[in-house]
Amino acid sequence: MTGAIQTVEIARGAFRAQFLTLGAALRVLEVPGRDGSVANVVLGYRDLDAYRGPPSFHGAVVGRYANRIGGARFTLDGTPFAIAANDGANSLHSGPLGFDQQLWSVVAQDAWSVTFALVSPDGTNGFPGTLRAEARYTLEEDGLAVALTATTDRATVCNLTQHSYFNLAGEASGTNVLGHRLQVEASRMTPVDAAMIPTGAFADVAGTPFDFRTPHAIGERIDAPDDQLRLGQGYDHNLVLDGAFGTPRRIATLFDPQSGRVLDLESSKPGLQLYTGNHLGGGAPGTGGHAYPPRGGLCLEPQFFPDSPNRPDFPSARLDPGQVYRHDMAFRFRVAATDEEAFPG
Repeated sequence: MTGAIQTVEIARGAFRAQFLTLGAALRVLEVPGRDGSVANVVLGYRDLDAYRGPPSFHGAVVGRYANRIGGARFTLDGTPFAIAANDGANSLHSGPLGFDQQLWSVVAQDAWSVTFALVSPDGTNGFPGTLRAEARYTLEEDGLAVALTATTDRATVCNLTQHSYFNLAGEASGTNVLGHRLQVEASRMTPVDAAMIPTGAFADVAGTPFDFRTPHAIGERIDAPDDQLRLGQGYDHNLVLDGAFGTPRRIATLFDPQSGRVLDLESSKPGLQLYTGNHLGGGAPGTGGHAYPPRGGLCLEPQFFPDSPNRPDFPSARLDPGQVYRHDMAFRFRVAATDEEAFPG
């Protein structure tokens, strides 16, 4: 992670995006609101050096394995692998100095797109195989498309996602996201234990605060007397997306009634980690000049399920030589005046 952090900007129409070579991170994403005013809807730091501090993963591509792996270990083809622990006894986003803290190279750029590349040597934080990863960002007419790819020279596990915190009112608004309304195509979730590691069970969301199949405000049930919410101090859980995965489809919609901005999230992966920024607050100043409040942004992280390498009943995150890992995502934006417009069914 030594060396200067560089910024890269692309723009198209009313959209403007700024990225960092550190973590291939999305630092700024300017999006128009219902009244035509433009605001940056992702959280980031004002000072670039703050990205090198205690990781909060603002806007970064996280890997090699996004989310948690229990006990910081897994077995592949009978061989046990001990990986770096950085979340108690567990691995979170692949341990210290993960992809978010690496300087990526810019390997292609044009007016509307930029591609970053990173080589992660065999044995990095205990993971097998030399992993060659790329992150391509493309501004399209309605938002930002993200293509994450990787190859390996040895059997390994791979799970990459984009870790932006969104506040559709604008990161400089000073507001939290409790009034944002969310809809997710997920009928089940994976409950966690006290260490936030999935138990291996699948739980129906019906009748629980995790049922976002119809739109609900983030703050409507976040403090409900629910054991899973207590463990996460709010939402920090994997939702099991309905239907087949492998090709991009709309998996979630987020709506800010104040600004009218609507985010339609697309992904090709089977799970969505919903994290409501429960531990934000007291950090370095954001790009707008002020520190973010708790729950000042939320993450919608499509990915393989947490702890999949230790859970044969979960979709496999295995990657073999000759295969190409691919995760296609898109953040698509529009405006709406009402719930009926934001969530047309």
